[in-house]
Amino acid sequence: MLNAAAVWAADHTAKVCVRDEQGNAISGAQVLLRSRPVVFASSDDMGCTRVLVQHPETPVEVSHSGFATVSQPVGTGDVNITLRVAAANSVVEVTAARTPLSLDASASSVRTMSRQQLDEAPGFNLDDKLRQVAGFQLFRRTGSWVANPTTQGTSLRGLGSTAASRTLVLSDQVPLNDPFGGWVHWNEIPLLAMRNVELMRGGASDLYGSSAIGGVIDVNPVTPEQFDYVLDLSGSSEDTSSLNGLLTGAAKGWSGLGAASLFRTGGYTLIAPEARGAVDVPSNVHSQSGRLEVQRKAGPGAIFLRGNLLNEARSNGTPLTTNATRIWRYATGGDWGDGGNGRILVRLHGANQGYRQSFSAVTANRATERLTRLQVVPSAQLGAVGQWAHTYGALTLVAGVDLLDTRGRDAETPVTSNVPQQTVSISARQRDAGVYGEALWQPQGWSVALSSRVDRFSTFDARQTGVTPAPVLPQVSETIFDPRLGVVKQLRGGVSLTASAFRAFRGPSMNELYRTGQVGQQTTQANPALRSERATGWEAGGLWNVRRIGTLRSSYFWTQVNRPIAAVQISSTPTSQLLKRQNLGQLTSKGVTAEIEMRPVGFLAVTAGYQYADSTVTKFQVDPTLVGKWTAQVPRNSATLQARAEKRQWGVFAVDLRTGGQQFDDTANLYRLNSYAQVDLYAEHSFGRSLRLYASVQNLANSRIEAGRTPNLTLAAPRIVTAGIRIH
Repeated sequence: MLNAAAVWAADHTAKVCVRDEQGNAISGAQVLLRSRPVVFASSDDMGCTRVLVQHPETPVEVSHSGFATVSQPVGTGDVNITLRVAAANSVVEVTAARTPLSLDASASSVRTMSRQQLDEAPGFNLDDKLRQVAGFQLFRRTGSWVANPTTQGTSLRGLGSTAASRTLVLSDQVPLNDPFGGWVHWNEIPLLAMRNVELMRGGASDLYGSSAIGGVIDVNPVTPEQFDYVLDLSGSSEDTSSLNGLLTGAAKGWSGLGAASLFRTGGYTLIAPEARGAVDVPSNVHSQSGRLEVQRKAGPGAIFLRGNLLNEARSNGTPLTTNATRIWRYATGGDWGDGGNGRILVRLHGANQGYRQSFSAVTANRATERLTRLQVVPSAQLGAVGQWAHTYGALTLVAGVDLLDTRGRDAETPVTSNVPQQTVSISARQRDAGVYGEALWQPQGWSVALSSRVDRFSTFDARQTGVTPAPVLPQVSETIFDPRLGVVKQLRGGVSLTASAFRAFRGPSMNELYRTGQVGQQTTQANPALRSERATGWEAGGLWNVRRIGTLRSSYFWTQVNRPIAAVQISSTPTSQLLKRQNLGQLTSKGVTAEIEMRPVGFLAVTAGYQYADSTVTKFQVDPTLVGKWTAQVPRNSATLQARAEKRQWGVFAVDLRTGGQQFDDTANLYRLNSYAQVDLYAEHSFGRSLRLYASVQNLANSRIEAGRTPNLTLAAPRIVTAGIRIH
């Protein structure tokens, strides 16, 4: 008998129709025909489109926000495809958990932002877009596109942060937290080189070691598989422009990727109008990031070589305060499978960074300033990751090893009457070496994960030059054991109950140990005697998949952090503050989160999230008056809501609402930041298959959002209007 390929006489046009489980047409579904060349199409108001088919075995892939992607051979006739609600039926590889696991079988609270959601979320950098997740927050409310990099730490679960993050940010197993300071350069990876982003909330030091107290944010990179290109050009208010590009290709077992982001902004003046003076100017930035990657298939796997560059220069709000960063990051490695249930992963990575900053003193009337200090902070980091995993029926075993070695130096040059004085320099080295293992047992209706990790975290070779006599700096090594247990029970009716308990830790960064920092007129001194933060926590909740509607996930969490590192005020004047980093004693964060994703009708998707976090200082022997105070930079209430409508003849229209309750900018709760609400809009229209025009408005009502008190009040961004064009 002749098969379908043998009797295939010529190319023909196939009709592809997309429906939901209720039989309703889904307009705007993306139809991808993996032929040569690749064919892109979008379903019309009737849920259908026509594509030119060259072969019956050609894969057709259909996707739409909120639904599981379907892929199948196109066949010899018309194609009818039913999309199901994603979270209810799809198996997702939760790479932030280092284990292939469906979301409804994970004991962790995981939120994934797709490529489409990243494209449509108003904002310039990744941190702007992640604010669609309730509970995600930076050290301050100012976005990274105008903020000093040393204030771009992040946290989840109401744990707060200093400049360093209590949440680990990584991409393809490579940590992105700053090697010296622990903060995050949110513009380091070109925007179009990100495939999606996963946020796993809850301590994860059992698998990742230091910094994963609040959770893990995993930026999954685009993998080059075929020829593709995207060009995105936009302009915004505040003299802002952005150019993003992506090019991928593949041939004869080789594939490659090139991506770039160019961003510049005139910025805005951070100081509130009533406190401004002649020295206050807009905080602006010019930044460039780029990525090159080459992959080669190797037997049952592939090897790769990747390089990433970030270069930026910033003004910090006055003529004499500036900073600049240059980061070279590189990685190589491979992934192999045995054709069955086993896999091996290897990564070797490194980074070299140069950072410089200048500091000034401003008069009380903010009329003049004088240069006080110049700072240069070079650092280098080398790391290695190895992981083995194998599945034996219902049991999956995972074992791995990580090594991270960091060297850094802080060179401080005081300036008196515009004359540089003798430079004082501190250099040191840190190493985090860890081994971990996990056993995941998934019998019928259950998922039980037991994991643990042992870390050896050391700070050593600390030396200071430029002062006499040279002080003896402490050198500390700690051995830390972090276990975790997670249990999921799947019930009838799409209900899953979850529970987990964990230990986690964060070692002090070299920035906290040795570098004096300044933001505005707030100066924070280093403390070389700091010890690691230790956390214990648990959470319990459930996931409810409502057939044909969506999903609801909720959990109660409790985390206690011992010896949290915080900046405690030593003295204050009307024009300045002096703080020093200290191990605060103990803080406890407890509360609830709830998220819902639903599609009431085929063209409308709604996502909402809420977090209540009661985060307070529960012990502090040095100053008992701090006990009961709110953790700095943590609001009790935060919520987000996104509604997205798509019709072929209209395009896409989305509304994004986020709100946060009051919070305090300091550990003593003297400087309150009022609650806020912000509305963002996004609209997009397609012209043919390759051209899209879009526009967005951030802070539609031009609300006054208090970002920090240093001690002068600073504000988050005013209304920002953007228009752009995307060619793909």
